[in-house]
Amino acid sequence: MVVAEIKITMPPNGRPTIILGANGMLGHAFQVVSPQALFFTKEVDITDEEGMRSLFRRFHPSLVINAAAYTDVDGCEENRDHAFLVNGEAPGYIASACLETGATLVHFSTDYIFGGEKEGYIESDHPHPINIYGRSKLIGEERIRETFDDYRIVRTSWLFGPDGRNFVDTMLRLSHEQESVRVVDDQVGRPTYTRDLAAKALLLPREAPGIYHVTNEGTCTWFEFARQIIPNVVPCTSDEIHRKAKRPRCSVLLNTKTSPLRHWKEALAEYLTLRGRELQER
Repeated sequence: MVVAEIKITMPPNGRPTIILGANGMLGHAFQVVSPQALFFTKEVDITDEEGMRSLFRRFHPSLVINAAAYTDVDGCEENRDHAFLVNGEAPGYIASACLETGATLVHFSTDYIFGGEKEGYIESDHPHPINIYGRSKLIGEERIRETFDDYRIVRTSWLFGPDGRNFVDTMLRLSHEQESVRVVDDQVGRPTYTRDLAAKALLLPREAPGIYHVTNEGTCTWFEFARQIIPNVVPCTSDEIHRKAKRPRCSVLLNTKTSPLRHWKEALAEYLTLRGRELQER
């Protein structure tokens, strides 16, 4: 773990906010909404338990945001040990380091901890993951809850935004490469804009400790989502798309504990405008 060369400006109270996983799509969103935080990318190994303790002892954070994860859903099926280590055990190491230094933890989980049997899930519903990614993320939740009480576990879904591989950019690319783009129309969820999610997450330490469902408002299938992005999309079934990991039929996260985010269509329009402007500036 390399931290010696990091230069920091401490906040007035002397206790900074640490963002883990700053190289990812969500981590980049935190760089926009919370530029004064300390950002750690791949030079910090969250699976190094003693390394986490050493890092937190050095900077003594007041708030830790864990945006680091192994998010390749199909890859998790083939790399189970890695998935269970990064998504399952590592959050427990982070929670332990937070406990030792008196930091609050905001940790991101997923809609895929649910199996898809219901039409929507509230925070207290019993998890039933049907793939390795979901199982590994659920273990991560359990490790945090076993360790200490000052956590905010944020379950979210279908992320899109700048600086990362995501569904919106994939659709735009495929739309130019193919005459038509097939997208499944039998999986239902809630798209979530990373910058909206990051801004909301920074407010959650003001709320009571616990589990929160945070997504943009509005429900759709992947096909309906794609139809708002490109014109040449056609529907298909999940059985027609051969994926290693099974996906839940419905993974809608219902927020019952905090104020809602704006509708995903409004957030998508903002992102498409931002993306178009960035392309023009290149």
